[in-house]
Amino acid sequence: MRPTTKDLAIAAGVSLATVDRVLNDRSGVRKDTVERVNQAIEKLGFIRNLVAANLARGKDYRFLFLLPRGGDQFLAGVVARITEANLAFAPEMMRAEVRHIHDSDPHQIANLLGRLDAEQVDGVAIMAPEFPQVRDAMARLAERGIATVSFISGQISSAPEDFVGIDNRAAGATAGRLMGRFAPSVAGKILVVAETMHARDSLERRLGFDEVIHADYPHLTVLPSLETYGDPERSARIIRASFASHAGIAGVYVLGPEARVPLEIVTAQPTRAAIIAHERTPFTEAALLSGQIDALITQDPGHLVRSVMRILRARCDRREILASQEKIRIEIFIKENL
Repeated sequence: MRPTTKDLAIAAGVSLATVDRVLNDRSGVRKDTVERVNQAIEKLGFIRNLVAANLARGKDYRFLFLLPRGGDQFLAGVVARITEANLAFAPEMMRAEVRHIHDSDPHQIANLLGRLDAEQVDGVAIMAPEFPQVRDAMARLAERGIATVSFISGQISSAPEDFVGIDNRAAGATAGRLMGRFAPSVAGKILVVAETMHARDSLERRLGFDEVIHADYPHLTVLPSLETYGDPERSARIIRASFASHAGIAGVYVLGPEARVPLEIVTAQPTRAAIIAHERTPFTEAALLSGQIDALITQDPGHLVRSVMRILRARCDRREILASQEKIRIEIFIKENL
């Protein structure tokens, strides 16, 4: 039979109340007593039933997703998956809410993070560009006992276990390989469209893309990245100007997560180019099925959200994270396997 807290108390020579204090990391227990309880845990192979313990003491997990205010179809899908995850994780006393941020204003984000209270929020997942103010505010959150992860777009200082999303450098390299296969085998130029190059995911995707194109497809010239900042009018102006200024555009790589606006403009141009984009949305699905774009590189938003919630809960419980479960896979879709 599985060892119980009573078995632990007997093995460590302490009371059940002392075992409870140690298991819940409460004060008032001498260091040598804590060590005896931990030794008993290891000796007996005690595994705590955290769900039952949390139910018994009314413990719940309150998580917060901070997402860009200007999102489109991809972020709408992420929000829908958060709603689904709340239903799925309700028996485990986990719940997440969404708050939208001005992702171009690092001071506003840092101020918001600075106001979060550990009595009200247990963990935060943030999707924001790389800003020193945001990085420092996330570090201070951890010091106040609030678990944090970077979501989809990580911070430069993030350790691998602090980031939930695909390997963006590998995703960009995958886009480069697909572009090399789909683009004509004659000299041509590649247009790269991003929302912002301040975001770590954009930087890493561009780096991986360039590495493959330069190494294996020297007949293709990758143009400087166009930054749309999520503005439809700016997107139309700079993309049309690029097509007018550069003859021989053979391919277009839309590397941001919200591809609808730039793709609407790109596919309206008279020049037919190979097009690679990111993320599966209603718009990109339809564009892929109609042959307007050639391939999609995606990550499962449901897996992303569930992974965030499992990781934050593990941080709250001071448990090891099962890395294989939380690895987000790069998926490739073409018309035939959508």
